[in-house]
Amino acid sequence: MSKYMINTWEPESATFWTSGGRDTANRNLWISIPALALAFAVWMVWSVVVVNLPAIGFQYSTNQLFWLTALPGLSGATLRIFYSFMVPIFGGRKWTTISTASLLIPALGIGFAVQDVSTGYPTMLILALLCGFGGGNFASSMANISFFFPKAQKGYALGMNAGLGNLGVSAVQFVVPLVITAGVFGTLGGDAQTAVKAGKSSTMWLQNAGFIWVPFIAVSALLAWFGMNDLASAKASFADQAVIFKRKHNWLMCWLYTGTFGSFIGYSAGFPLLIKTQFPDVNPLQYAFLGPLVGALARVIGGVIADKLGGAKVTVWTFVGMIAAVYGVISFLPHGGAAGNFTGFFWMFMALFAGTGVGNASTFRMIPVIFMTERQRAAAGKSQAEQQQAIVDANKEGAAVLGFTSAVAAYGAFFIPKSYGTSIAMTGGPDAALWCFIAFYMSCIAITWWCYARKNAAMPC
Repeated sequence: MSKYMINTWEPESATFWTSGGRDTANRNLWISIPALALAFAVWMVWSVVVVNLPAIGFQYSTNQLFWLTALPGLSGATLRIFYSFMVPIFGGRKWTTISTASLLIPALGIGFAVQDVSTGYPTMLILALLCGFGGGNFASSMANISFFFPKAQKGYALGMNAGLGNLGVSAVQFVVPLVITAGVFGTLGGDAQTAVKAGKSSTMWLQNAGFIWVPFIAVSALLAWFGMNDLASAKASFADQAVIFKRKHNWLMCWLYTGTFGSFIGYSAGFPLLIKTQFPDVNPLQYAFLGPLVGALARVIGGVIADKLGGAKVTVWTFVGMIAAVYGVISFLPHGGAAGNFTGFFWMFMALFAGTGVGNASTFRMIPVIFMTERQRAAAGKSQAEQQQAIVDANKEGAAVLGFTSAVAAYGAFFIPKSYGTSIAMTGGPDAALWCFIAFYMSCIAITWWCYARKNAAMPC
């Protein structure tokens, strides 16, 4: 048996938790967080790269650029479906190492591809799809961390892992504009390109958008291999986990999490290019990183709030706030020849990002509670052994649902940027897409209130 395998893990036992369980759980959490942040950085790197491609000579249409921004979301969401079930099959330590190391492929690929303006668009599309490796990691990372913490602290743990992990989105939109202005890796990093913006020439090393993450990915993979653990109690086959597809609450939470995380990641992916198309005089990279930063930090805070107030109540009010923020965004966009108001647009988007962050945490707080309650209700009045098994089963189902809902929601990283592109192409502006988002959020309020938040809800959480 490997020294990294833990055969007995009982986080609900206060004695076990205080006598070493908490320290082990926190060590795994703090190794998981930077690995997840790097995954998000690689997943979202195209949101920054596409803004600079025309300046160095790549001749792509606006719709083609939106495709490059959207495709990592499509592949990342699809990979999450499979990644959702990997931790119980391979073990958290092994799978975190493998999935983190896989990020080296798109990071290096982008670095080499952007140095040659003759690189074909199909090659760029393939690299955009490969960045989905980063998107897939979230599902397995959240499932893994959920096993380590007791029910009362899952909101905190998942909020920290996801919230600080989400900072990778903000980091890529802050760091890349800085590192592409210098030859960070000297001759090893390749020659500079000449960038032309607004008739002015400058020197750029766009390859650093990929290369800058390589050493950090390597270190993070090693830390996962030598510092994390596998839990014997988390072991399960795909068939064991597939029971979630029969659970009504799995599908309801997929819908709700699409409204929160799908919005966060979709807005993050599309924000720089939306600014560029709607406010051409504004440099999007000066502002784009702030949205994901606000959303990520709000997720950390939201996890604590949801632990105290209950996930469903927080989720309802979050969607109300998000509807108000989207309406504000629409109000400040350019219309009918008027230039629009960037300041108002920006602050409405900050409020929207904050709402997505809090909602991310509150919906993920709901999932473990729902499945623990459901399994414990089924085991009520039965033997002690059956009640203990119910807790084990609830943790496995809850972890699988955390991963699967994140997979479905991640399609927001594709649909939101693509919705912008389609709306602009068909109507001349993004308003139609934004009105559709409002309608979707209204459906989320109705589901959350009826199923989870009202006085006599069947599954209060």
